[in-house]
Amino acid sequence: MNANVGGIDRILRIVAGLVLVILAILGIGSPWTWIGVVPLTTGLLGWCPAYTLFGLRTCPLRKA
Repeated sequence: MNANVGGIDRILRIVAGLVLVILAILGIGSPWTWIGVVPLTTGLLGWCPAYTLFGLRTCPLRKA
């Protein structure tokens, strides 16, 4: 698993995921707010399987 999620992308994913999970915990919104676990996890890990599938990356390449 090579990192493919860059800095700003990670921050946005973590914030959006936290907001959705907190809304789900508080019972505000629909049960679909639990989908916030996905961006939260991908933001914390720095790796997104969808990015791998489509060949995308927002993370700068490391020099060897």
